[in-house]
Amino acid sequence: MAARNRKIGSIKTELLTKSREAMLTAVQIFNNPNIQFKSESFIVLSNIAWTYLLHAYYRTNKIEYKYFGQHGSRKRFDKTKEGAYKYWELERCLNDNNCPIDKVVKSNLKFLIGLRHEIEHQMTMKIDDYLSARFQACCLNYNKYIKELFDKRMGIDKHLSFSLQFSSIEEGHANQLRKISDLPKNIASYINGFDKDIPDDEYNDVRYSYRVLYVPKLANHKGQADKVIEFLPANSPEAEKLNKTDKERTLIKEVEKSKFLPGKVVLIMRDKGFGKFKMHQHTGLWKKKNAKDKSKGFGVWVAKTWYWYQNWVNEVEKYCIKNGDKYRL
Repeated sequence: MAARNRKIGSIKTELLTKSREAMLTAVQIFNNPNIQFKSESFIVLSNIAWTYLLHAYYRTNKIEYKYFGQHGSRKRFDKTKEGAYKYWELERCLNDNNCPIDKVVKSNLKFLIGLRHEIEHQMTMKIDDYLSARFQACCLNYNKYIKELFDKRMGIDKHLSFSLQFSSIEEGHANQLRKISDLPKNIASYINGFDKDIPDDEYNDVRYSYRVLYVPKLANHKGQADKVIEFLPANSPEAEKLNKTDKERTLIKEVEKSKFLPGKVVLIMRDKGFGKFKMHQHTGLWKKKNAKDKSKGFGVWVAKTWYWYQNWVNEVEKYCIKNGDKYRL
């Protein structure tokens, strides 16, 4: 029994390793500007990634995922012409009653499976921009489930940039993309047919298609700031307004974080009545809190100068209030 459990663990580890590598490769290919065969490659590799992920899950839970026929009390496993076992393909994995994947994520994957059937025997053109939202959802869903089903350390988010593809799009280019209407007839027919059968709540779910709206970033000078992405809560007035006008998108607004030099932080404290809080006290405070550790998010290096964010100013103010008698004039 111990030897069998070790074998199960070893195969599970190999399946997960290959699964993660397949998904990482899929994203890297899609984000590579020198590759034109993006969507086709992503669909095939992500299909493999999810298949191995579910195989690992079924093996861990001792659920049979090989095809077989029942002959009395005995199982007769199906094999290829060369004698290899026939394991379940992704769609069979998703249809099993023991599948741990939720309904909306299944819809996203079944869309990609059907699309693969449409494109595997012929070349397609100009479909990346139509499908990237569903690819993005596929990646985020995969990252969620590999961490939930196995280990948080298995996640792929730490190896990837924030988005599947967040390249800069100039306004003229964006307008050009909106005018593309020459999808291959079979692809357009498949997408329209599949989406027509999806309930509205699933179609608008980010797990099915992760749609974004790009808003130009406003900055006064080159190198003035790092990029920041602000998500608007679904119940916020801005998001509600967007949802009423455009159900195809989720709003992402790019904003500029305010930055403060150390002297400015001290001046702000003086204006708030803490005139005895000087540069020396400020330096001592940030060193004590190790506030320049990037993981704490209190500031950023721009060129060779450190700038503090507003959350650090708030932190300093809380410290001054707590020690009010010490720093008030």
